[in-house]
Amino acid sequence: ESLHEIQKQVNDLWQNLLYPVTRGNDTDGMIYATCEMKPSSKIDADKPQVTGQVLFKQYYSYGRLEAIFYLDGFPLDNNQSSRAIHIHELGDLSNGCDSTGGHYNPFRVNHPRHPGDFGNFLPKEGKIRKYKTNLFATIFGPYSIMGRSVVIHEQEDDMGKGNNKASLENGNAGKRLACCVIGISNKNLWEEKLPEIMDKKKR
Repeated sequence: ESLHEIQKQVNDLWQNLLYPVTRGNDTDGMIYATCEMKPSSKIDADKPQVTGQVLFKQYYSYGRLEAIFYLDGFPLDNNQSSRAIHIHELGDLSNGCDSTGGHYNPFRVNHPRHPGDFGNFLPKEGKIRKYKTNLFATIFGPYSIMGRSVVIHEQEDDMGKGNNKASLENGNAGKRLACCVIGISNKNLWEEKLPEIMDKKKR
């Protein structure tokens, strides 16, 4: 009987490590998260004022992370460079996006091999509308991105090929334009935004 009790405790501990929230029956094991993007309070007024959402979805406990990038407020001209988007270590916006720390790098590896190095996104007509699958970051487990931040940078990510220290830390992506903190959500936003992005893709 005591062995059975120990087994139950180990199982509960394991479930809690993997799973950040109590599973609702209505999501069938799917976890959703959202990040409500706001311009950094530290950027100049003439810089892009980026708003929108980054949405996440992952099947518990072996699914790969999927993400929707639904962002507005970039310049309307189509000659601009791509923008780097990364997960940063802290969900602290007390000093604008400057207080989010460096890249979330739990495995102590060089950029661009951090779990939240999402790469470059090219805005079109002032918007980013992108759906990505098979991402390395995860919503649950000891390396969960919950409560951390997503940061949009002013410049393009050099993907670690810049031949300097900053390149291996952050891809020389420049100033932080906007950021948000990742939190658990229901599935409504995901189900609302995904069809629009898939429809755009078809066109």
